[in-house]
Amino acid sequence: MRLTVYTDYALRLLMYLALKGDGLVTIEEVADSYSVSKNHLMKVTHQLGVGGYIETVRGRHGGLRLARPPKEIKLGDVVRYTEPDFAIVMCLEPVDADCAISPGCVLRKALERARDAFLNVLDQYTLSDLVKPRSALRAMLAITPRADARN
Repeated sequence: MRLTVYTDYALRLLMYLALKGDGLVTIEEVADSYSVSKNHLMKVTHQLGVGGYIETVRGRHGGLRLARPPKEIKLGDVVRYTEPDFAIVMCLEPVDADCAISPGCVLRKALERARDAFLNVLDQYTLSDLVKPRSALRAMLAITPRADARN
């Protein structure tokens, strides 16, 4: 199973915002830190805003920030929200293609269980868990926390 680049960018953006804390962040700042496409990140930002994960502040001193505390954002929920589907093989939803052996197929059941286990593990992690090595991650991404923000 492979997650899309879109989901990768979504997770990286959320991590960046969590590391920044209460400060506002620009899309350009995140794109530069990760060396990723600003245009792709703009699409991700829009969807995460629609999903209630981030909020945008317009204006000259605007930017992005988390809409909820990091401990309330489950990794599994973000992955489910950003991935188009989890059809590991053609016979799984949403494709649900006909297969000659589907009435007696054990492979389908095994792959469904594997997919569910994957997502269940992700459900055990929050955004807060992903950014626990705060100082190290901030240094790697050259993030300067606000003077009044907690480390």
